[in-house]
Amino acid sequence: MALILNIETATTNCSVALSRDGETIFLKEDNSKNYSHAESLHVFIDSVLKETDVKAKDLDAVAISKGPGSYTGLRIGVSAAKGLCFALDKPLVSVPTLQALACQAKITDGVIVSMLDARRMEVYSAIYDANYNEVRETEAQILDENAFAEYLNQGKVYFIGNGVEKTKTLIQHPNAIFLEEKLPSANEMGVISDAKYKKSDTEDVAYFEPYYLKDFVVMKPKPKA
Repeated sequence: MALILNIETATTNCSVALSRDGETIFLKEDNSKNYSHAESLHVFIDSVLKETDVKAKDLDAVAISKGPGSYTGLRIGVSAAKGLCFALDKPLVSVPTLQALACQAKITDGVIVSMLDARRMEVYSAIYDANYNEVRETEAQILDENAFAEYLNQGKVYFIGNGVEKTKTLIQHPNAIFLEEKLPSANEMGVISDAKYKKSDTEDVAYFEPYYLKDFVVMKPKPKA
């Protein structure tokens, strides 16, 4: 019975869940609009372990949402996960953020477009089938009225994530179904992390880095006139 601590910090949702054999047994998160990861993450981890009466040494693995997403959020989550793995000598499992997000959509046909806002008219997106198998890999793309036309012309397309709001202002297609705006959560990570753990699909703790997709660029302030 695999006991895995799942950590999600790719967006404003600071989320921690404990799962046993892929089922979430306790979840603590703050999905407000503000980033609270630096202050809240370790508090949430301690709370989840305390509430479930589980000692950290009894964990089988630690799973981290690997991105794409917020540069700062991902760094905080990955640093915490790697610190736990080093201290406890436990394996690290990485979970694609967009796949875990897609798992919030329960469908029987068509495909799921899992998307996160990347500012302006750009999103990070990936496409999954009804069983959450990857149909199209993660991309950073600029939205327009023809986005996802290949999939929309073939059948139902379910859009989920915090990129949905701006997407539905552009895409007017009868096969487009816009689900309630959601953020990734550790609640859906367990089923993925459990499967990867049981296949020994783990990361090198020393060298693992988040999946940023795009390089983080620091804009220099313009000189004053």
